[in-house]
Amino acid sequence: MRLRALLDTDALGLKLLGGGDELDRTVRGVMTTDLRDPSRYLAGGELVLSGLAWRRDAADSEPFVRHLVQAGVVALAAGTAEFGEVPEDLVVACARHRLPLFGVDESVSFATVTEHVVRQVSGERAGDLAAVVDRHRRMMTSGPAGGGPDVVLDLLGSDLDLRAWVLSPTGRLVSGSKGTPLPAEVRTRLAAEHLAAARTGRRGLQRVAVGPVTYSLFPVRGGGRAAQAPRGIRETALSDWLLAVEADAGDWPDERMDLLHGVTQLIAVERDRRDAARTVRRRLAQELLELVQTGAAPPEIAARLRVAAPVLLPGVGAAPHWQVVVARVEWTDPGAGRGERAEDGDGVGGARGEREPGAVRGEWGGGDDESGEVARALLEEILVGRFTAGAEPAERIAVAHTGEEAVALVPLPSVASEHDGSEAGVLAEALLDAVREPLAAGLDGDGRLTLGVSAAVHSAEGLRGALEEARHARRVAAARPGPVSAAGHQELASHVLLLPFVPDDVRRAFTARLLDPLREYDRRHRAELVPTLEAFLACDGSWTRCASRLHLHVNTLRYRVGRIEQLTGRDLAKLEDKLDFFLALRMS
Repeated sequence: MRLRALLDTDALGLKLLGGGDELDRTVRGVMTTDLRDPSRYLAGGELVLSGLAWRRDAADSEPFVRHLVQAGVVALAAGTAEFGEVPEDLVVACARHRLPLFGVDESVSFATVTEHVVRQVSGERAGDLAAVVDRHRRMMTSGPAGGGPDVVLDLLGSDLDLRAWVLSPTGRLVSGSKGTPLPAEVRTRLAAEHLAAARTGRRGLQRVAVGPVTYSLFPVRGGGRAAQAPRGIRETALSDWLLAVEADAGDWPDERMDLLHGVTQLIAVERDRRDAARTVRRRLAQELLELVQTGAAPPEIAARLRVAAPVLLPGVGAAPHWQVVVARVEWTDPGAGRGERAEDGDGVGGARGEREPGAVRGEWGGGDDESGEVARALLEEILVGRFTAGAEPAERIAVAHTGEEAVALVPLPSVASEHDGSEAGVLAEALLDAVREPLAAGLDGDGRLTLGVSAAVHSAEGLRGALEEARHARRVAAARPGPVSAAGHQELASHVLLLPFVPDDVRRAFTARLLDPLREYDRRHRAELVPTLEAFLACDGSWTRCASRLHLHVNTLRYRVGRIEQLTGRDLAKLEDKLDFFLALRMS
C-alpha cells in the first residue's frame, strides 16, 4: 500500500508533519519500537511506529532517524502522548533525511494503525499472487505461438506497468512494448553490460543504470540450442537474446521474479522457433560450401545456386550476385567458458594461449566446432542487423560453419560488375559499426572476432575465388589489434595483404629500428614526433596541409620533421624512406 492511502484513511487520524513529496512510497510492513537503534530488526519497507520513549534530549533525534533511513524504513509515525506534540528536532531530522513523518493522535492506538496496515498489505499480496497466476495463464495462451514476443511484452506493460524490450546480443531490437522506443545507444550499452557480465562469469540479476533510469536484465536462453551442445557461459551469452525491463528488480518479491523468468521462457520458445526456421537455409549454405571447397564442377555449383537463390532472397531472379563473408571466433583459452575459467597470476582472467603450430601470425590458437557454432551465430546476427531492422529479408541470411570458421553466402539483388571497385553490397567496416561495442565487451580479454569480406561475384565460377578472397581478408583483420576487427577485398590489393605474413621477430626489429628513437625522444621531451610523422605521411608530405591539420606553424613542422630525420638517419623527401616509415607505423 502507499503512504498516501494511510493519510487518506480518516479512521487513523494521521497528521503529515513532513515528506509530502514522498507519499508514493510503498509500505510492506509495520513495526512498533522505542529502541534507540532498531535497525537490526528491520528488513526495509516498514512504517515505524514510536512513542518516542527513546528520546532523552534533542540530540537523540538525528541518530534515531539516521538508523531508520539506513535500514530502508519508508516512514515514521510518532505518538504525541509522551510530549503532547512531536518535537521540532525530530521534524528537522526527518526533513534532513527525507523521511516522511506522521503525527499519531493520542486517541488512536498503535494497535489500530498496525492492524490496518497488516490487513491492507496482506490483501494486496494475496491479490498480487492471484494476478501472477492469471498472467501466467494468459501468457501461455497468447504467448509467442499466438503473436510473438510483442504479445507478452504488451501484457507486462498493461498489467504491471513495466516497459520491456527483447534485445539480441549485439543490441538489435527484436521486440518491444507498443509505443515505447528504446534509443540505439541505450540498447548498445545494455547489450555490452550484459555480455561483459557473462564474460566474467557473473550470475544472477543484473541492473544497469543509464542516466537516471535503471534497467534490469534477464537472459533469454533457448532450450533447444542449449541441449544440442554443452556450451559454456560466454558462448551462450554471445548468441542468446536478452530481456531488458525498465525497473530496478533488486527488491521485487519472489512472485514477480518468477513471472519475469516465465516471460523469458516464453520468449525463448520464440527464439528457438526462429532458429529452427533457419535450418533449411543453413543446410543450403553448408552444401554450397562443401561443393566449393571440394572443387566441384561449376555446372554442379550453378545448379545448387539456382535452388538456393529463391530460398535465400526471393524475387531477385535466378542469378543474383553473391558475396562471401568469413568469420572466426578464437578464445585466448579454449577450455575456459565450457564450465571452467583459466586463472592468471591474480586468479582473475584467462591467460593468452599459445598459437598452434602453423597458425597465422597475429591470431590466437585453440577452439573447435563449438567456436564455429558461436561464429555462425554471431555472423548471422551481424548480417541480420546489417540488412534489416526486423523485416523479412533478415530471415533469409544463411551461414554455414566448418571447424572454427563460419561462412556466409550473401545474395545481393544488384551489383554494378564483378571486381570493379564498386562499393555496392556488404562493406567490411559497415558490418561492425553497430555491433563493435557490445561484442568488444563480450570478447575483450577472452577472445577475438575477425571478419573478412569478398568482392561480389555473379557466377558459380567466381565463388571459389570469393571464398579464398574472404579468408585472406580475414587474415588481414586478424593481424590488427583489438577484440573485433574486419577487412574487405579492397585491402587485398594493398601492401596490408603482406603484413600478416611477416614474421613477428622481423616486424619487431623493423619497427624498433625506425620508431623507438622517436618514442624515446617523445617520452623525454613530450615532443609528439610520432604523431607528427603519422600526420605528415597521411598528408602525402604536404607541408601546408600537415601544418594546418596539426595546428602548427610550417616552421615548427619543419623543425619536427628535421628532428625525425636526425634521430633515424632517414630522409622524408625520399619515397623509399616514406614507405618504410609508413609500414613501420602500420605494423606497430
